[in-house]
Amino acid sequence: MPSRSLHIGSLAFDVPAIQGALSGFSDLPMRRVARAFGCVYAMNEVVLDELVVLPGKLQQEILHVKDDDHPVAGQLLGSTPETFAAAAALLVGAGYDVVDVNMGCPVKKVLGRSRGGFLLSEPSTALEIVARVRDAVRAEVPVTVKMRRGVDDGPLAEEMFWEILEGVFARGVAAVCVHGRTVAQRYIGPSKRSFLTEVKKRFPERVILGSGDLFVAADVKALLHETGVDGAWIARGAIGAPWIFSEVRHLLETGSLPPPPSFDEQRRAVWLHYRECTALYGRELGSRLFRKVAIKYAEAHPAADDVLHACYEARLPRDVDVVLSRFYDESFAEEHFGPVVRKIGPGNLVAAGACASG
Repeated sequence: MPSRSLHIGSLAFDVPAIQGALSGFSDLPMRRVARAFGCVYAMNEVVLDELVVLPGKLQQEILHVKDDDHPVAGQLLGSTPETFAAAAALLVGAGYDVVDVNMGCPVKKVLGRSRGGFLLSEPSTALEIVARVRDAVRAEVPVTVKMRRGVDDGPLAEEMFWEILEGVFARGVAAVCVHGRTVAQRYIGPSKRSFLTEVKKRFPERVILGSGDLFVAADVKALLHETGVDGAWIARGAIGAPWIFSEVRHLLETGSLPPPPSFDEQRRAVWLHYRECTALYGRELGSRLFRKVAIKYAEAHPAADDVLHACYEARLPRDVDVVLSRFYDESFAEEHFGPVVRKIGPGNLVAAGACASG
């Protein structure tokens, strides 16, 4: 089976799978590790438009794009068209390659401030935001939108979804990602792939990405085959499993499932992620932020239960050092387990309150 390409505006990718935005996860360390394992396009974690336009240290951090972090998208969350547009212009000026408009986050505190998935109940505001953003950035910079299939399962919600989807394409967006759950569902219940099929059927000439329940390479292949969408937006499935991108490439190019990640690949990813976290945030904060990702990496480890327990018990930077040195030592697998067998779990462990898109 030949690999399929994906085009978002002027950007072209030889694998139709991207790393989606994940609040609290898809920072520079995660993106760098994902790229090391074959990710062709990565998104920064969602940022509030008000923080982007507010001068200060946080604004400087958001607007500092590294030379090796391309192509990269900045995803914005907000409710005011003017602020959204101003933030988009700053992102592009700082070097982001794509601006993504978040209309899908289901977290209650986000909805309560008329942001994220709330916009699906306000078509006029949603479309004005997209129009302002499109006008605020250079013509060659793609603007994309992330949506869910409606605020709920009611007929009015579906009607508003189609109104917004048609409207954003009319206003010049390059691609839209649709998550197969409603905002009301949050992450409960299966993602409705038949709805994604209907979206692509109605908009065959437009670039549609699909999201929801993509935890292993086979999920991505099934999504593309069953729905006909142009690409897959991998979010939660990439936490602690950066090899999913190389696995997707292998599966689409050969038609066969790749072998599970070797212990050496796991060790390489873990240590790279840890080094990137501590280099960017400092040892104390970096170790703390890495710990939540280490819990996900542990799912693929041959001693998953032991590693998970050790990760949960780790509190100080030295505790994290001990876990990595003990369980990801170069000779660990050979000495204790022989061939590595990966555990395939639901892959849906996300920090409480995180706005995850996949």
